[in-house]
Amino acid sequence: MRYPPHILEEIRARLPASDVVGRRVRLKKAGREWRGLSPFNAEKSPSFYVNDQKQFYHCFSSGKHGDVFTFLMETEGLSFPEAVERLASEAGVSLPTPSADTREMETKRAGALEVMEMAAAFYEAQLAGRAGIEARAYLDRRQLGLDTRARFRLGYAPSDRYALRDHLAAKDVAKEMMAELGLLVTGDDIKVPFDKFRDRVMFPITDSRGRVVAFGGRAMQADAKAKYMNSPETPLFHKGQILYNLHGARKAAHDRGTIIAVEGYVDVIAMTLAGHPNAVAPLGTALTEEQVALLWRHGDEPILCFDGDGAGQRAAFRALDVALPGLTPGKSLRFAMLPEGQDPDDLLRSEGKAAIDRVLEGARPLVEVLWSRATEGAPLDTPERRAGLAKTLREMVAGIRDETVRGFYRDEIEGRLRALSPQANQGRRGPWEPRQGGASRPAYQRTPRPGDPPPSPRITTKFNPLYAGETNAAGPVAFRDREAMIVSSLLVHPELLGIEAEDLAELELGDLDAQALRSLLLDSHADAGQPDVEVLEARLRRAGLAEAATRLATHVRPGDRWTLDAHADPVRLEDALRQAVILHRKSGALNSELRLAEHALAEDFTEANFAWLCDVKQRMAVVAGAEAEEGGPDADAAAG
Repeated sequence: MRYPPHILEEIRARLPASDVVGRRVRLKKAGREWRGLSPFNAEKSPSFYVNDQKQFYHCFSSGKHGDVFTFLMETEGLSFPEAVERLASEAGVSLPTPSADTREMETKRAGALEVMEMAAAFYEAQLAGRAGIEARAYLDRRQLGLDTRARFRLGYAPSDRYALRDHLAAKDVAKEMMAELGLLVTGDDIKVPFDKFRDRVMFPITDSRGRVVAFGGRAMQADAKAKYMNSPETPLFHKGQILYNLHGARKAAHDRGTIIAVEGYVDVIAMTLAGHPNAVAPLGTALTEEQVALLWRHGDEPILCFDGDGAGQRAAFRALDVALPGLTPGKSLRFAMLPEGQDPDDLLRSEGKAAIDRVLEGARPLVEVLWSRATEGAPLDTPERRAGLAKTLREMVAGIRDETVRGFYRDEIEGRLRALSPQANQGRRGPWEPRQGGASRPAYQRTPRPGDPPPSPRITTKFNPLYAGETNAAGPVAFRDREAMIVSSLLVHPELLGIEAEDLAELELGDLDAQALRSLLLDSHADAGQPDVEVLEARLRRAGLAEAATRLATHVRPGDRWTLDAHADPVRLEDALRQAVILHRKSGALNSELRLAEHALAEDFTEANFAWLCDVKQRMAVVAGAEAEEGGPDADAAAG
C-alpha cells in the first residue's frame, strides 16, 4: 500500500523522533538536539544526533540518516509498511481505507495466505500422524528432533495424489485457488489436477512477517526425479526476492550485526542448531540482486557459507559477480567455504559446533575471493598472461558503481598486480611501496635506473583538473582553502573534536600551518577530550602557533567564513564540516588514483590503462564542476 504523505507527516508530528529513537539509544539533550552513541557503530564519543524539529536522525560515524520509519527499518529490519503500521498504531493515526480495487486485492491476498496456512497445518499434522512414520525416522536420523520440527514447522506431504486437494476442498477452497498458489499440478493434458508435493518432507517458506507463502519439499524416495522441489512462482511467492528463514533470523542478525547465507533448508537448520540462528538460504537458485540487498539490510558484511565442492565454489563466484557492482562504503560480503564434500549439516554431526565456528571465523573478504578466482591455477609466467589477468580484473573493478569503493579496489588490485612482476619477486621495491627509512618522494615513483628512457612528455602529475585554477607553494588553491576551513573552524569550535578527531587525523593536508595546527588540535583532544577555546588559545601561544592560526584563517573562502563565528549554528556547522571533510577526502583519493593511472599508462600503454585514466579524469572533472557551480561545499549555507 502507498501511504499518502500527509498521513506519514501526521505520524511524525505525533511521535517525536527522540521518543522513538530513545527506546534504543540513550540520548542526552545537546542544545536544540539530542545526542548519543551510534546504534550502528561501536564508538566512545557520541556522534549520533536526533533533531525533533526537523524530524530526523543523523549518524556521523556511519553516515546513516533518516526519519522514524527509516530508524525502525535500519535497527529492527522492518519493511516500510511494517514500520508505518507500527508507528501509526502507537500514534493513534488511522491508516487510509483502501480503494475498492485495493480492498479486493487485499481480500484475495488474505484468502491466499489463509489457504497456505491451512496447507502448512495439514503437512504438520501428517508428519505427526501415521502417514509420517518414515518421514519422522528420516528426521531422527538427521538429528532434527521435536523442538526443531516445531520451530521450523516441518511437515510431510503424503504419497496420495489427492490428499491435500481433498483436505482443502472440504474447507471450501476452490481448486482454482489451489492451482494459483502452486499446490496442484494442472494443465491442458491433465484431466484431474493432483497434489504437487507428494511423499516429501515439507519446509514452509515464509515472508518477512512470518506468513507462509510457499513450500519446499525434500523427496523421501532416492530415485525421485528432483531431490528438492520448491513451489512455482505465484502471486504470493517470487523466489528471487525471498530468503528462507529471514523472519526467524532477523532479530538474531540485528543483535549480532551480521547474517549468514547457506545453500539449503537443512543447512539453515544445522546452522541454527550450531548456535547461529542468523542463517538464511536462497531458494534453489543463485543469489539474486534482490536477495543480496536483503542480506545487506540485515548486516554490513554478510557471510556466504557454501558447500566445499565445485558447485559451492561456483555459487560463491556467482554471488561475487552479483554483489560486486553494488558494493558501497562499508557494504561487502565475506565467503566461508566448508571442507570439501561437506555441508553444514554433515560438519555439525561429524565434528560439532566448534567446526562450524572455525569455518565462519575463517571467512575471507570479497577482494580475496575475487583475486583467487582470477589467479588460482592460471599460469602467469609471461607478460601477455599477466596483461590478460590485469585486463580481466580492471574490467571487473570498473563495474563497481560507487566511485569511492571502485577507487580503493583499483588501488588494491594494482598493488597485487605489481607484486606479480619479476622485479617484485626478486625483492625489488615496487612503484607504490615506500622506501625503507621513510622518504619524501611520492610512493609511485621508483628509483631511476641506468638505461631508463626520459619520462614521457604525454604523462604529467603536476596538474590535477580537480583543482583547476591558481596554485601556490602550499598546493592547489581549492585544496588549500578547504583544509584551511576545516582546521580553522575546529580551532574556533574545539567541542567538535569529539566527532571529527579520527577523520582529522587521517586527512591529507598540504599546508604546513594546517599540519602543525592539526597536531596541536589532536594533542589537545587526547589530553582533555574537548578543550575549551581559552585552553586551546593558551596552547597556541605556548607553541608559537598563534600567527600560523591567523595565516591559515586568511585562506578560508568568503562563503565559508561563517564557520569561524563562535556563535555559528552547531547543527549547520557540523553538516558543513562533514561535507568539507568528505569532499577533501574524495579529492585526495581521486588525485592519488590519477597518479596511479598515469603511472600505469606510462609503464604499459594499453587500452585498459588509457580507459582507466580517462575515467579518473572524467570523475575529477565532475567533482570540480559541481564544486565550481555551487561556489564551494558550503555556499548554500553561507547564502542562508
